[in-house]
Amino acid sequence: MPELPDVEGFRRILDSCARNRPIQRIEVHDTGVLHGVSAPRLRRELEGRSFTEPARHGKWLLARTGGPTLMLHFGMTGQLVCGHPADEGHPHDRVVFTLGRDRQLRYRDQRKLKGLWLADEAALARTLDAQGPDAAAVGRTEFDALLRHRRGAVKPALTDQSLIAGIGNLLADEILWRARLHPSRRADRLTDRERARLYGDMRSVLRSSVRAECVPPRASWLTGHRDDPHGTCPRCGTPLSHARTAGRGTVSCPHCQPGPG
Repeated sequence: MPELPDVEGFRRILDSCARNRPIQRIEVHDTGVLHGVSAPRLRRELEGRSFTEPARHGKWLLARTGGPTLMLHFGMTGQLVCGHPADEGHPHDRVVFTLGRDRQLRYRDQRKLKGLWLADEAALARTLDAQGPDAAAVGRTEFDALLRHRRGAVKPALTDQSLIAGIGNLLADEILWRARLHPSRRADRLTDRERARLYGDMRSVLRSSVRAECVPPRASWLTGHRDDPHGTCPRCGTPLSHARTAGRGTVSCPHCQPGPG
């Protein structure tokens, strides 16, 4: 599932492929990915405009135009692809933006769980106000305050977009493994030292993942072993535990991340 690092990668694609290029034509191949806007209105509002510098907040990509903002959320399988108008189409290309003579930006999505919104400033503000601070930008003091007053397990706290925006399942498991914290530990019962370690490891994992534009499946990372049915902890060699935390598939090391007593 695309998480903050993936969406940052899509932001870079949007910037390099489409920034300051006129939107010549919009083709909507599947209206199922449009939310609150029809295909004719999308074309009417955006054709003739140009995308300006894009932004990202958590898992949201914000394609600004100097007028309405196109908001993209990638769900589980969405992605942005930059290509040429002569390139062969893909069966999962849902919306295609032709930019000038030689560029196309394609919103490609197999499962169509999210999609595209067109927002004025008020609608954009409402959406972002419902989000917590961006995980890559949140400061230590704010992070501490958010967790110190959060009842319930720490993993659902990390993945709650209204608390901290951008962290999904893969990132949460990787961060907690780095911090040696069990996913079901109570967030409000972490010590100051544990919260400090968690924050530092979150920042480190995000920096590396943003550079890779994904949560990289490296041999030294938990992510590199989570899909192996007989995976072992890359730190201590203990067989990994596969469980569910608040309904989400969760991978952890029972030795490095002992459960709450």
